[in-house]
Amino acid sequence: MWENYFTSNNYSDALFDACLAFLFVCSTHRPLLFLSLTMKTEFESYLRSETALSAAEIRLISDCADTRKLHRNEALLTPGEVCRHKVFIAKGMLRTYSVKEDGSEHILQFSPEHTWTLDAESYDTQTPSRYYISAIENSEVLLWTRNDFLRLLSELPLLKKYADHIVSRTMHSTRQRLHTTLSGTPEEKYDDFVQHYPNLLTRLPLRMIAAYLGISLKTLTRLRSAQLQRS
Repeated sequence: MWENYFTSNNYSDALFDACLAFLFVCSTHRPLLFLSLTMKTEFESYLRSETALSAAEIRLISDCADTRKLHRNEALLTPGEVCRHKVFIAKGMLRTYSVKEDGSEHILQFSPEHTWTLDAESYDTQTPSRYYISAIENSEVLLWTRNDFLRLLSELPLLKKYADHIVSRTMHSTRQRLHTTLSGTPEEKYDDFVQHYPNLLTRLPLRMIAAYLGISLKTLTRLRSAQLQRS
């Protein structure tokens, strides 16, 4: 019976239909598959340059990640949601911020390509976040669930060492920024930003820089004008 089936027109028709379905899926999802591959290639190149992880270890980390493309102003996290992912920015830039009652923003962090971001408090305690994380530009990110990333940290000592280094560097940067915010003049705050993030000046709207520095847009405009006159 089966021999007759496989030599019949039924089998030929079924095979033809299956091939058409496969071609349709490939043509429909090819851009997404290519984008995902490009993001992971970018991430793997980053890890090769930043760590001593082996090629197999880097591939393991990459394979555990999901990929996502964010449009400009699209939110990755909103207040009330639990931060469940560690995020690497392969392309573009994200910001972490809160919104005051009057609608103005207080920006805690800018995260351009080849940096990591998350709401650490929400991620560590698995409690609702108080912050937004959203894209400033069209962006491409890799995401690891908390359980997957914790497992990778336990299995890969070199990844754990690098993750600890990032945490230490972030703490130092945060402490330095807090000192500048509490004791610096508007001029000192702006000069510090220019010194540490010169490549972001042309990518960020002035209102976001002002919201990050904790000064008014009017004050920032005055400072930039004075700087241009000096140069």
